[in-house]
Formats: sequence, C-alpha cells, structure tokens
Amino acid sequence: MTLEEVKEILKAEVIIGSNNLQMEVRMGCGCDLMSDVLAFIKPDSILLTGLTNTQVIRTAEMADIKAVCFVRGKKPDAETIRLAESKGLPLLMTQLPMFESCGQLYKNGLIGCSEYKG
Repeated sequence: MTLEEVKEILKAEVIIGSNNLQMEVRMGCGCDLMSDVLAFIKPDSILLTGLTNTQVIRTAEMADIKAVCFVRGKKPDAETIRLAESKGLPLLMTQLPMFESCGQLYKNGLIGCSEYKG
C-alpha cells in the first residue's frame, strides 16, 4: 500500500514527506508503547501512534519504519518534526482514533506484522 493510499483511507494530513507519497509500506502497527514497537514491528511498516515526542522518531529509525501516522488528531511539536525531516521520515496525522485507523487500513488490504511471511 502506498502512503498516498494511507492518506486517502485515513483522510490524513501530510505533515512532512509529501514528496514520498508513492512510498510503499508492507504492513502496519498501531502502538503507543515504543518498547512493544521495537519488539514486534517489522521493517517497511507504517506506525500508527498517539505519541508525538522525539522518541517515536528515534524508535522508527531503529526499527526501519517507513512512516508514522499520528492518530486522534495529535500533532508533534516542531522539534519532533525537525528530527523526522532530518531522517527523511514521512509524518501523517489523522483525526481517527487508533482502533479505527488500524481497522480501515486492514480492511483495505494492509496486513499486520504478525501476518508478514517475508
């Protein structure tokens, strides 16, 4: 699924990375515990989270996450955005809650990390 498709499905706003909307993500993960993200997420995923601090960006970098989508209308501060920009990490934001965001992406064909057979 491309980030453009994610954007459309979630009615998301692109915070940074509008030039990367053709980027493919293989699977998704919804999580607010960065320790769980590190334990369970696979590379080439999109992370859906309600956390907006710089730790999310650092975790994404360590886990080879392709993009982050903030749920519940949460927007990261300028420092977090600058860090993501320096790492080339696209950021999106949706008004939908996490459960509905994950459900919409799954319903439209994005698998979860536990299903990846790569």
